[in-house]
Amino acid sequence: MGVFDLAIAVGASVLVFMAGKRAFSNWKLKQLAVLPFPARWGKMLERNVTLYRHLPDELKEQLHKDINIFIAEKHFEGLDGLEITEEMKVTIAAEASMLLLNRKNRDYPGLFSILVYPGAYVAQQKIPVGGGTHIDLQTVRAGESWQHGPVVLAWDHVKQEAVNFNNGHNVVLHEFAHQLDQEDGISDGAPILEKRSSYLTWARIMNKEYEQLRSDMEHHKKSVMDDYGATNPAEFFAVATETFFEKPKQLKKIKPDLYAELKGFYRVDPVEWL
Repeated sequence: MGVFDLAIAVGASVLVFMAGKRAFSNWKLKQLAVLPFPARWGKMLERNVTLYRHLPDELKEQLHKDINIFIAEKHFEGLDGLEITEEMKVTIAAEASMLLLNRKNRDYPGLFSILVYPGAYVAQQKIPVGGGTHIDLQTVRAGESWQHGPVVLAWDHVKQEAVNFNNGHNVVLHEFAHQLDQEDGISDGAPILEKRSSYLTWARIMNKEYEQLRSDMEHHKKSVMDDYGATNPAEFFAVATETFFEKPKQLKKIKPDLYAELKGFYRVDPVEWL
């Protein structure tokens, strides 16, 4: 059994559980979506988010609605003395909402707070070493996503990567892909899919490409995807998402099956934008 196969049973059961919550949530989201989108926010996005400039007009309009919802529903908090600005909220909300285009926007229902550091920060990490013991390590991070907690981001990385498009690295896309993955209660590289029948194909393709990336890394072969995706299935999905949006032409050419699977999930085709 491949590492993605457990998602077949887990994802299918979550579809039933989530149905009861959607009616009220959808009504609330519709109310927020009709709020006017400030012109100054559009200018911020033109300046800060390169991907935004490539979007067709109909997707921009949709994104504006999603940004309104995101900013109205989520709490932003600055850390290490950082004062949260309107520019920060709009930039982060725009990139997070890129993952919701053409999909039913439930606006990351398990997420309530976005914590923002001015730059890369140090986090404590416990590494099990066996026998019930562990070692404490300090790691420098640009972002992280908690299943039952906040998304944490380093603002300098957010801003730089939003502008420097096409390098395959985008901390907001990465961490919010984790949020989608975690909606079913398990961080396993398999987000909630619309149809139960979709999980078989998802598991097959993701298993294949995950193992290929691991092999490429072990044999020091270059890949269109960052090696960090070989860490585990959850990181593979997050890195694949970054690559899908930032290097769509390369990904489609080199890994057409993976591209097609992500295109089906995200319901957009970034190749058409560039």
